[in-house]
Amino acid sequence: MDKNSFDEQETLTLLKELSIQDFLDVGLHQVAYIKRINTGGDLSDIYSIHAADGSQISVMDSYDTAVAAIRVNDLFPVTVH
Repeated sequence: MDKNSFDEQETLTLLKELSIQDFLDVGLHQVAYIKRINTGGDLSDIYSIHAADGSQISVMDSYDTAVAAIRVNDLFPVTVH
C-alpha cells in the first residue's frame, strides 16, 4: 500500500467518526454565506449573511456590501443559490 492510499483510508476513517455537531462547526469561523432575498414589489433585493451553521449574522442592501462586510471580518464569502 502506498502512502496516498494510507492517507485516504485514514481520512475516510476520521470522517466516519465525525458527529453532527462536528459537521455543523465545519467552516464556522472561516466561511459566511450570502443569500439573496427577494423583497417583492418595487423594493430591491436584500442580501442576508449567514454563518456556516446557518445562523443569520446580518442583512445588507447590496451584494457588494455583504461581500465587503464578510471580508472585513476575515471570512470567505460564499453565495447560496
